[in-house]
Amino acid sequence: MGCNSCSNGTGDAPRGCKNNGSCGTCGSGGKTTYDWLEGIALPSGMSAFDIVEVRFKNNRKGFFRRKSTDSYYVGDVVSLDLNPGTDVGVVSLTGELVRTQMSLRKVKDDHEVKRILHKSSAEEIEVWHRARTREEATRLKAREIIKRLKINMKLTDVEFQGDEKKATFFYIAEQRVDFRELVREFATTFNLRIDMRQIGARQEAARVGGIGSCGRELCCSTWLTDFRSVSTGAARYQQLALNPVKLAGQCGKLKCCLNFELDQYVEALKEFPSANTKIRTSKGNAVIFKMDIFKKIVYFLELGETTGGPQPLSLEVANNLIKASENGEKIASISQYSIQDLPDEVSKTYSNVDAQDDLTRFDKNKMQGRRSDGKSKKGQQNRQNRHKGPRKVKSQKSSS
Repeated sequence: MGCNSCSNGTGDAPRGCKNNGSCGTCGSGGKTTYDWLEGIALPSGMSAFDIVEVRFKNNRKGFFRRKSTDSYYVGDVVSLDLNPGTDVGVVSLTGELVRTQMSLRKVKDDHEVKRILHKSSAEEIEVWHRARTREEATRLKAREIIKRLKINMKLTDVEFQGDEKKATFFYIAEQRVDFRELVREFATTFNLRIDMRQIGARQEAARVGGIGSCGRELCCSTWLTDFRSVSTGAARYQQLALNPVKLAGQCGKLKCCLNFELDQYVEALKEFPSANTKIRTSKGNAVIFKMDIFKKIVYFLELGETTGGPQPLSLEVANNLIKASENGEKIASISQYSIQDLPDEVSKTYSNVDAQDDLTRFDKNKMQGRRSDGKSKKGQQNRQNRHKGPRKVKSQKSSS
């Protein structure tokens, strides 16, 4: 994907800015960390951090150690020592922020960090682009092989190594898959070293991308990197209807955004009574019907009352009545404590100005009695009658 001011070139390299998708305005750089320390000089006696962050296909990132004599900048295409083989990636972050990113991803700064060989030459970049162009055809051929071998798995993507000697196949499977025969078939067909990597439904949605029900790009494909488990308890705390159609995302799992405000809801619910709380009244027990966290209102329903509906009580009044009920006191009715001037759910302040909500407002108005060329239909009919009149007279004379 290219940036906003240029079009796509071969592979992932845009034609215009030549930043290989790392210019910050393109979709492929959605998860790129902003280097706010860029241009700030290091304190005296402190050397620059010797590990840089490198981005690969579909925002997959890794950390690699550079030589002390080399310096790299964001957007540089570098060759990496993977042992065995070499790969090609784009530098996405340098400096002290790389240390922070390593701690967030729990990557240790030890001897296991692989090295950057050098900046990629034109020949290496050409091989890298050629490998990227082979990925789609390889994926389609691999799916045919999987279908022929009748293996219960879904192949989602294929990623070639920069030296075009190894390919990683990403797949989804609900159960354990024995793909030993499949790997042998892939190695014979494609003449490559094969690496099979299983991913989840959320990771697949992040790689594919799309638009969510909120109208924005998927969080997992733009900025979200930590895929935490989501349970229906998060929906219950936020008092959402347990409708799987509305709660499920593009991946088919519960939406990750259910966890975004969960802590605030849990903290706010500490002031509210539990859902099993009851208040003793003269007509029977009153139970909690629902709670409005934003307005701090608790709705109680009297079990012995058949005429009235749920009665709204303020949070303070509800807590006082619950304490009184626990002490053995009874109240006459919940309705005498209910909020009388409860505001409407929707304020009707909208007016249909100039028929903005009219479904036919874009239809063309029919010209009644007047044509578009300025001539009236009545004049046209008179001219037609004049042409018809003499013809009838001539026919009468000839008959006489």
